[in-house]
Amino acid sequence: MAAGGTARRAPAGLTLGAVTERKRLAVDAAHEGARLDVFLAARLPHLSRSRLHDLIAAGQIRVEGEIRKPATRVRRGQQVTVEIPDPTPATLAPQAIPLDVRYEDADLLVVNKPAGLTVHPGAGHPSGTLANAVLAHVSDLAGIGGVLRPGIVHRLDKDTSGLIVIAKREQVLRALQSAIQARTVTRAYLALVHGRLASGEGTIEAPIGRHPRHRQRMAVVPTGRPAATRYRVRERFPAATLVEASLLTGRTHQIRVHFAHIGHPVVGDPVYGRGRETWGMTRQALHAYRLAFTHPRTGEPVEVEVPVPQDMAAVVEGLRRVDAPRNR
Repeated sequence: MAAGGTARRAPAGLTLGAVTERKRLAVDAAHEGARLDVFLAARLPHLSRSRLHDLIAAGQIRVEGEIRKPATRVRRGQQVTVEIPDPTPATLAPQAIPLDVRYEDADLLVVNKPAGLTVHPGAGHPSGTLANAVLAHVSDLAGIGGVLRPGIVHRLDKDTSGLIVIAKREQVLRALQSAIQARTVTRAYLALVHGRLASGEGTIEAPIGRHPRHRQRMAVVPTGRPAATRYRVRERFPAATLVEASLLTGRTHQIRVHFAHIGHPVVGDPVYGRGRETWGMTRQALHAYRLAFTHPRTGEPVEVEVPVPQDMAAVVEGLRRVDAPRNR
């Protein structure tokens, strides 16, 4: 095997099925010196970056017949072979992980997710997720909404805390997802952002898509999907602002990308606010504090609110103490 080629197994939690598609790609002049994963993302836009990494790790993608790492630089004229199998997800196992349940009935439950808990299995997180915990809490949930995302109506980033709703019935799942698309579900967040927002309220409307160079990030790009975030200032500090933000659309990292786009990234955000003061925050200061919707079966309103967790509350209180002498 040539230097740089290392055989690796498929990631835990993912079994690769029979090959259904084979491609042979020639590296052109435009991609001379590009990373292998960047080249593949450009030539195979229907596959996500994580899916491409899984295929590389499983030996399904080779450069001149050799397994290479995602960061390998490709050269003009090289042949890259790709075998794309059907992904067959492994069975998700219930795990007795504590859940902070804030509402529950026969049709659904609302959970206050702590920061650090991944919502469903993926690359690097085959188990120990909210999905595993939910399966242990609701014994007959398997298969609703898919094997690896049982009953999960929407998602939160791993390091975003707050409310998330899980459906116990397929029809309830579909109804809630349709309600989100119709913008009849209220998903309100509290975010601590850098700087002092000049306007007391407003709407950020900017399309969001994959970053053109850093494919694991999102960005405001002309070719992105329409995205809108409404916000209202709750409290101002000398160098930060506490805002309430509501999602009018549901794009990946939407609040984080939108506030970074207007020059006010979320405090502690390791991706979109890198290099900024964190005031001790070790993750993005973003909390889904309010969830409101019409119950799909009963038609009754469901409204749940939770306070910000201790880490974020401590940072906000510290900023208040610093600001207090200025207001006397």
